Amino acid sequence: MWWRSASFILDKQHQDDAASSSKPETLSLSPPPHSSSMAAEVFQNPNSNPKISAYYQTRAAHHAVVTSDWLAQAQAAVGRYPEDQGPPEADGPTGSEPGKPFSVIDEFNNWRKQPDLAEAVAAIRALAAVIRASEATTMMELEIELKKASDSLKSSDTTSISLTAGCDLFMRYVTRTSALEYEEFNSAKSRLIERAEKFGEISYKARRIIAMLSQDFIFDGCTILVHGFSRVVFEVLKTAAQSKKLFRVFCTEGRPDRTGLRLSNELAKLDVPVKLLIDSAVAYTMDEVDMVFVGADGVVESGGIINMMGTYQIALVAHSMNKPVYVAAESYKFARLYPLDQKDMAPALRPIDFGVPIPSKVEVERSARDYTPPQYLTLLFTDLGVLTPSVVSDELIQLYL
Repeated sequence: MWWRSASFILDKQHQDDAASSSKPETLSLSPPPHSSSMAAEVFQNPNSNPKISAYYQTRAAHHAVVTSDWLAQAQAAVGRYPEDQGPPEADGPTGSEPGKPFSVIDEFNNWRKQPDLAEAVAAIRALAAVIRASEATTMMELEIELKKASDSLKSSDTTSISLTAGCDLFMRYVTRTSALEYEEFNSAKSRLIERAEKFGEISYKARRIIAMLSQDFIFDGCTILVHGFSRVVFEVLKTAAQSKKLFRVFCTEGRPDRTGLRLSNELAKLDVPVKLLIDSAVAYTMDEVDMVFVGADGVVESGGIINMMGTYQIALVAHSMNKPVYVAAESYKFARLYPLDQKDMAPALRPIDFGVPIPSKVEVERSARDYTPPQYLTLLFTDLGVLTPSVVSDELIQLYL
């Protein structure tokens, strides 16, 4: 079984970009070469040595996630798909009716009604609306109001890792400099709104960038095992299908909510060959699998992931049989957590229907997710780049710095 490393893929992309620089649709993973900003200089490799692996040359780019150059790349990536309608308008849903006080929870719930919008992105949009609706007269008042709104959103669902991480990253990104305190308030508020909308746009486009980064790892004739329904994993597979790649997918049933059934139905609509498996048949079919693709509810400091129940055992089986396990996760799911074992995280419980009456004396395990340690993961595809699990802690430091 042959599969390619991250450095090989990035070097190949670097060579392909150089060979086809005249093509207008080519996406470059490096920033514009003639930028005069300091951020662009950091974003680029200072030595620009073509003999150095492109993987290591782009490591510096991972630290520039909040720069305008990075946003320009995200826009260019989405621009390659003319059928896309782009992100929702930043001033779209509003949870407040005429004469009704603004509520960040109502705004969040309105954004969350959009089926393709992740929960964390809905929270980011809602927090941006808080700034626009604020009647504060000083930066201190505005920051306090924003902090209360963020805490309110996080407390609305304490088990959601991506919601908490998204709110924390938003607060860090929008209010990360004290220079705003020395500006005139209205102009400082305008800058905050601009940053908030930019962060929301970056977060919304993350899924598309991840899908593009992962395409060279999906080769013709491969068999991919997926678990449950992950919107970012579906985007990866959808992009591969639209690129006319020939592959098949094994979908686990995803009990007890059977989210794998939903994914198999969506893939069937794209004419992708799909086989539906019961969850206990993973080891039985692993011989036929070339790679495993899973999403993540959260990426923790160790480089491991917290995801739908069953991910851990799939990774264990894949690791024992030398199959690569790839994780597709947006950077707003990077959380400041360090679980030591399966029980070392806030429980996320869900009702389970076995279809038959269960005696009251029988205890039922209702945990919705498990923790997969980093040693069982091969690579993480994120909007920051293709990362090994050991690099995640460095990225978290940069995100929250």
